[in-house]
Amino acid sequence: MREKLKELILRYEDLQAQLADPSVYADAGRLRDVNRELKDLAPVAEACRAYEQAAAAAAAAEDLLSDPELRELAQEERAAARAEMDRLREEIRVLLLPKDPNDQRSVILEVRSGVGGEEGALFAAAILRMYTMYAQRRGWRTEMLNLNETELGGIKECSVLIEGEGVWSRLKFESGVHRVQRVPVTESSGRIQTSAATVAVLPEAEEVDVAIDPKDLQIDTYRSSGAGGQHVNKTESAIRITHLPTGLVVECQDERSQYKNKDKAMRVLRSRLYDMERERQAAATAAERRSQVGSGDRSERIRTYNFPQGRVTDHRIGLTLYKIDAVMDGDLDELVDALVTADQAEKLKAGETG
Repeated sequence: MREKLKELILRYEDLQAQLADPSVYADAGRLRDVNRELKDLAPVAEACRAYEQAAAAAAAAEDLLSDPELRELAQEERAAARAEMDRLREEIRVLLLPKDPNDQRSVILEVRSGVGGEEGALFAAAILRMYTMYAQRRGWRTEMLNLNETELGGIKECSVLIEGEGVWSRLKFESGVHRVQRVPVTESSGRIQTSAATVAVLPEAEEVDVAIDPKDLQIDTYRSSGAGGQHVNKTESAIRITHLPTGLVVECQDERSQYKNKDKAMRVLRSRLYDMERERQAAATAAERRSQVGSGDRSERIRTYNFPQGRVTDHRIGLTLYKIDAVMDGDLDELVDALVTADQAEKLKAGETG
């Protein structure tokens, strides 16, 4: 690990020197790459610097142990410095874990109603609102790509683009079945009903990531329709794209412009194809080990929202929070942080046993 840290520190210093060279500012692409790599290496460099300071403090305290008047104080300072060294050593181990190349990507988040009929659709709408409010808290931008609503304001299915720094790194563990237990607004007898919504989080793909042959696409147009089948407009602006080799079907009717709907549908299709390939490669390279948190299995029940008891439980890590209203209003950081930490622990464990 020491050799790897030395290499990283040397690289960090080299990048800092490049940034001090005026010529780098003449090349926008090079400047962007230097800044991006500097940003990636900065946490490791800062942790190493802090570790060296803690080690120096421990050594200085060690030297004072022979002085009877300062011995007790020196022991306290040495203990504090060594505890800080242990903490920083663990932090550096986590920072040296292989990075997910998609962590800085934006995502396309898809929500579909599951079991429960209209109540499932209303819960899907609540889940969409939860993620939208979380995005606002994080300063991310959201754009609706496709929305298929019910008459009561529920959601049959939707796709939303979420753009910002580190979106994938925070939302990549949200794919799966989200279950709700509550008394539906459609239930007159007050009985608790269990319903579900399915969430899929896809890293947004660029055109360079996925090559799509136009001959592989079947593109159909139709009239946009709203809840209850009412026509939103009288022109055939809605788009349905079928990717013939995989059978993937993407629809978009959110815009009045056929061109804009096609563009949005292609973004979704590109990201779904990219995600399929990403999962295929992950399965091929890690067939012997299923990560506890990041399996990405969308048929897996990952979380239960129990309204009568005011609790939210993530079944993968056994975490229960009794603040369901705050969670539904987008207060997700405690859940997300716990999932990220669990994933890091899983990777550290795999590194030790691998």
